[in-house]
Amino acid sequence: MKLRSPSLVELHAFLAVCRLGSFRQAAEVLCVSQAAVSRAVQRLEQHLGDCRLFDRSPQGVVLSEQGRQLRQLTERHVMALETATARFQRPRAAGKLRLSVIPTLGSKWLLPRLPRFQAEHPGLEIEMRQFRPDEDFNRDDVDIWIDLKRPRRRWPAHLQVSYLLGRDIVPVCAPGVLPRLQHPRDLAREVLLFHSNFPDNWARWAKAAGLAGEPKLGTGYDLSMNLIFAAKEGAGIAVIQPCLIERELQNGELVIPFALPVSTERGYYLCVDGRQPLGAGQQAFVQWVQDEARQTVDPVAGAAAGTQQGC
Repeated sequence: MKLRSPSLVELHAFLAVCRLGSFRQAAEVLCVSQAAVSRAVQRLEQHLGDCRLFDRSPQGVVLSEQGRQLRQLTERHVMALETATARFQRPRAAGKLRLSVIPTLGSKWLLPRLPRFQAEHPGLEIEMRQFRPDEDFNRDDVDIWIDLKRPRRRWPAHLQVSYLLGRDIVPVCAPGVLPRLQHPRDLAREVLLFHSNFPDNWARWAKAAGLAGEPKLGTGYDLSMNLIFAAKEGAGIAVIQPCLIERELQNGELVIPFALPVSTERGYYLCVDGRQPLGAGQQAFVQWVQDEARQTVDPVAGAAAGTQQGC
């Protein structure tokens, strides 16, 4: 019988571009060059009779009607093949732990704690793998991810996901700014620093504080690390997760002017591929990091006693 189906390489390239909307990002996820992804999609289009699967523009790529139909017909089956293959692969190495952690949480919260875990498990080799903002959680070089839940993003069906921490945000500022903030309405006279990926954070907090109207945003930053630095330098006031500024709060580099935590309904999540069993060391890390998250001190309680409470 003559086979009519295209190769899995071509289908994987096509589906990666579908999920990410970018040939470049698809190439990063598949660990190949962008040219290789383009050639694979081109071969697929030719194999199907020179149909056009994507409409290309300077802003990116979007599925054509034919592309939409092909994705609908093939994606579930290709992922089923991945799942079936994973079940026959060897379990993760018991003596190795490969982590992919969103950068600011990794450097500000996890890494200061990690030596304690390493001391308890000296035989476990830990590797920090590259974090990918558009992760599809199908990599074979990562055992455990810690990632941020994003708006309109569903976790893949094969993933086991549990909330870790970081759902709430609070306003923070340099100590020199604090005397100007007697009531939340005083924020109208200040520069409001914000995370450019989540510009609605200030609106969420302002609504909870009973402020009328949309807050006027100041400077945006695409990394929480830069947002924290700007607030420390007195460039303005930020809203951010307290778990990212533990050291700054302890050292007095940042203070919480209004102890009103507000949920973003997002937060950081522990993610494990449920298609492969965890080794003993990896299970130990899951238990340890969940315990660390539960034991993380809430700085807002302390701020309630020592800062302005005009909410």
